[in-house]
Amino acid sequence: MSVLIAGIGNAWLRDDGFGGEVIKRLTERELPDDVVVLDFGTGGLDLAYEVMRGYDGLVLVDVSRQGGEPGTLYLMEPDPDEIAAGIEDGEIIDPHSMDPQTVLRFVKTVGGWPGKVVVIACEPAAVEEMGLGLSESVRAAVDRAAELALKAVADLRVETG
Repeated sequence: MSVLIAGIGNAWLRDDGFGGEVIKRLTERELPDDVVVLDFGTGGLDLAYEVMRGYDGLVLVDVSRQGGEPGTLYLMEPDPDEIAAGIEDGEIIDPHSMDPQTVLRFVKTVGGWPGKVVVIACEPAAVEEMGLGLSESVRAAVDRAAELALKAVADLRVETG
């Protein structure tokens, strides 16, 4: 079973760099050969193409405003039946700002859905202004998110076993 753990976000927008920081932590760990860990930054189209290589599972790591306290982690499992496929005629897709929903919609449209998808998201504190470095509350969630990603991979292995 091959699984892609993908970090998403713009490190120049403070907490939006969360996905990349989690990926850095994971690259410091010894992982099974069939687990690929990549930081896509703002390259959403690159991520979509990578997913279409044929992974059995996908773990996306990003920030998401859900209304909780900054640093709160969310584990979401998108239902492929609830992701609208298709790109409307004339619709613009910015390859440098594709959020997880848009990436999944694109992948579904071209028939590359990667088996099970899990999104690990962190409630951000600061993403509106340019700047480097995570806020304290989001930085504190990085190690927990890395552990959650590894647990998600283990769970995917059991489910598809």
